[in-house]
Amino acid sequence: MAPDSATAPRPRSSRGPTHNLEPGNPDLASFPRAEWLKSARRALSAAPHDALGYGDPRGRVELRTALAAYLARARGVRTDPDRIVICSGFVHGLRLLAAVLRRRGLRSLAVESYGLDVHWGVAEAAGLRTVPLPFDELGTCTGGLAGTGTGAVLLTPSHQFPMGVPLRPDRRAAVVDWARRTGGLILEDDYDGEFRYDRQPVGALQGLDPDRVVYVGTASKSLAPGLRLGWLVLPPSLASEVVSAKGGTDWSCGVLDQLTLAEFITSGAYDRHVRASRLRYRRRRDQLVAALASHAPSVRATGIAAGLHAVLQLPPGTEQSVVRAAAWQGLLLHGLTRYRHADAAAEPYDALVVGYGTPPDHAWAGALDALCRVLP
Repeated sequence: MAPDSATAPRPRSSRGPTHNLEPGNPDLASFPRAEWLKSARRALSAAPHDALGYGDPRGRVELRTALAAYLARARGVRTDPDRIVICSGFVHGLRLLAAVLRRRGLRSLAVESYGLDVHWGVAEAAGLRTVPLPFDELGTCTGGLAGTGTGAVLLTPSHQFPMGVPLRPDRRAAVVDWARRTGGLILEDDYDGEFRYDRQPVGALQGLDPDRVVYVGTASKSLAPGLRLGWLVLPPSLASEVVSAKGGTDWSCGVLDQLTLAEFITSGAYDRHVRASRLRYRRRRDQLVAALASHAPSVRATGIAAGLHAVLQLPPGTEQSVVRAAAWQGLLLHGLTRYRHADAAAEPYDALVVGYGTPPDHAWAGALDALCRVLP
């Protein structure tokens, strides 16, 4: 029986969490305001008058051209500007893709056992049933895709969210082989693709077969989610349908931000910012691992070779009690259970999903201390 709301323990702060360790956001205080402003001034000064009109629903050609070059160099993506569509973030891009897939007659979408319910909800709102793939200690299992009866699959192959493991080479090959044999489509969410610490970045899956993979990227992690800028790199067979689904005019993505990001990329400021961010987040990851070794040696951090979050494996049966203790301490974080698909197998272990990239620099030490206090 749930405790009465009048007598139940309350979090220490009535005004919300003191420390945000929720995964998904970068350190918003590190947004490169000065460089962004310089890029905005240069972009606006150089913009033709017609750039301020309704424009191409694919997005500004300046940004699509800059992205084609950058993605080829940094992520191994094979494309050209005509096959890129600018969208207002991942959810917008997924909504467009789900609508196209449903119009093509698809009724289901294979997904990973762990992920974000908002993404599954977008697919289901479009009329696509989501079918979770098995997950083991090596990550998402793609070998059984043919048995699911689906015609498309959504994956985070570079750094699976939230488990943090990359898709193994043999499983990458298996999913591409499935797509080629069946005419299936792979939707690649390049989650954390730019933030790899212990080796060279894992190349995009799209580079293995540009005709069967849709690459989806955003500026939400590398810069800020508030920019509402993302991009779809589309196979030739899909481009016109996605543009049609987006509409006759580019109503969803601000032109000035598109032009600014194009200038930010071509000037080299984007690369410099990503490099600096990678160093900052790696330092935080190392501090988290050291703090666990000192204060909570029974807790193991996994999925930390890349990204802005870690999975902290807890002793059996402790996940919910630790989440409650964290709320009492003013810590916003989630247990692994939150990210499991309703039709997936039970969790392999109790765990927390901790976003070490989220707090601003001045709050990171306090957040880390508070986290260590609630761990068993």
